[in-house]
Amino acid sequence: MAIAKTPAGKARADVPDTTPAAAAATMQAPRVPDGLVTAAHWGWRVLVLAGVAALLWWLLTYFSGVSVPLAVAILLTALLTPLNGRLRAWKVPAVLASVASLLVMALVVAGVFFAIGTQVAKEWPELWVQAEAGVGTFITWLATGPLQIDQAQLSGYLTQLSDWVANSKAELASAAAKAGVGVGHFFAGLAIALIATFFFLAAGDRLWGSLLKVVPRHYQVATDRAAGRGWESLVAYMRAQVLVALVDAIGILIGALALQLPMAWALFALTFVTAFVPVVGAVLAGTVACALALVTHGPVSALIMLAVTIAVMQAEGHFLQPILLGRAVQLHPLAVLIGLAVGATIAGIVGALLVIPVLAFFAAFVRGLNPDGFPEALRADLPEVKGKAA
Repeated sequence: MAIAKTPAGKARADVPDTTPAAAAATMQAPRVPDGLVTAAHWGWRVLVLAGVAALLWWLLTYFSGVSVPLAVAILLTALLTPLNGRLRAWKVPAVLASVASLLVMALVVAGVFFAIGTQVAKEWPELWVQAEAGVGTFITWLATGPLQIDQAQLSGYLTQLSDWVANSKAELASAAAKAGVGVGHFFAGLAIALIATFFFLAAGDRLWGSLLKVVPRHYQVATDRAAGRGWESLVAYMRAQVLVALVDAIGILIGALALQLPMAWALFALTFVTAFVPVVGAVLAGTVACALALVTHGPVSALIMLAVTIAVMQAEGHFLQPILLGRAVQLHPLAVLIGLAVGATIAGIVGALLVIPVLAFFAAFVRGLNPDGFPEALRADLPEVKGKAA
């Protein structure tokens, strides 16, 4: 609506301008629908956010040698926070509490691998005898089974393999060099993760306080509260992950005991440790169990153990993680399942490892920004609620 002017020259908003020029302008400029205007406003804002997210992703990927160890350090800190908090409550100095927490974790991991090594050393003579018998049975099955591979054919295949190894020394040396570099990067990242975990446990509050100063002053209280809710969700996630790893280990143990495999408890310990790495951990432990079943009890036991491993993996991916982790971090099981699939698709193992903690933190962070989402007993302590009451 145009604004008409009175003879005195003053504008009046309640009188439409009916001059021929205004009518022509109205006819020449058709009105844009409000829905399209709103969609355009949302569209360019979404594009800006997508660009920022893409830039952050590129930076994290480019500096993955630092970003991934720091992410692992945050997860380790969340795992050790209850123990560290208990030690701090007993008046243990922050540095000593952090060192003690890391030592407890190191002792648990070392104890697990010591138990594995002890059982392997104890049962190795019997395992070697069973392995020789199992290999002989497997060769006999190749000759008499449906494949009908006799000794001459098998010798020919072994000769071809030896020739390929002899002719591929350069490629194998290059692959070994790359593997060596990868191992070096792994230990460097492990050192960064452990050192960062120590500082997060010992001085996490001060580090967060320094980071919070970057946020504008009038947003600091809400950001601090929301981050606290996100951290609580992350700690709950790590507790649930321990339960998932324990259930995976029990599943592999039951299969190994049912098949009377040697070193069943060593398989239990190996599965528990590796289960903290989604998908790959269960595959690694299942591969070891299937190989053990193959060399000691033959192909049938190996196939049964393979079925047990697949069942454990499916239960982990489609039941344990969506239900247990979703309940711990207050995410719908479908969101957890889709998040795992998307994370693994985008970033492989690292994506599957980090996607649910990231979702858990930011979902709780967003909920923490709204004071109305707090229980009534907690809302009374919020600064904005105290201000209204005053």
